[in-house]
Amino acid sequence: MTDLATLNRMDAPAFEALLGPVFEHAPWVARGAWARRPFTGIADLHAAMMAVLRAAPAETRRAFLNGHPELAGPEARARTLTADSASEQGSAGLDRMEAADAAAFDRLNAAYRARFGFPFIIAVRGRGRAEIRSVFEARLGQDPEAEEATALGEVAQITRMRLERLITP
Repeated sequence: MTDLATLNRMDAPAFEALLGPVFEHAPWVARGAWARRPFTGIADLHAAMMAVLRAAPAETRRAFLNGHPELAGPEARARTLTADSASEQGSAGLDRMEAADAAAFDRLNAAYRARFGFPFIIAVRGRGRAEIRSVFEARLGQDPEAEEATALGEVAQITRMRLERLITP
């Protein structure tokens, strides 16, 4: 773990190297937040990073959302998830499903992507497979604008937990 004082003294490349992976395949978020130093706490750092994401053009945010893996999807089966995503999906048992459950998630992933144009995103830590599936099914009924906002809210939860594992106050 890195302490906040050390983080605040880092040059841009070191800052990006440390925090670039926090936002899935989007080191540009860390790069954009670096100029907002010094940070007074993890909440301040996280708020700066989320502000960079939310200020990005709509097509950049959409590309960011599309950089996330499907739950229990092809990347998980091929074991090509980022270390954070693999750990998070594993914590919910999404890496150890029976064939029927895996098929249900495949159907949900396809329906969700067809409806919204990006993969379903949920903070899975602390949630069980049944709860995740229930939320997945419910969110399929949202309108696209509300669902994008919900997905970004889930990203906020995921990335906050990741920062808390990387940075000490």
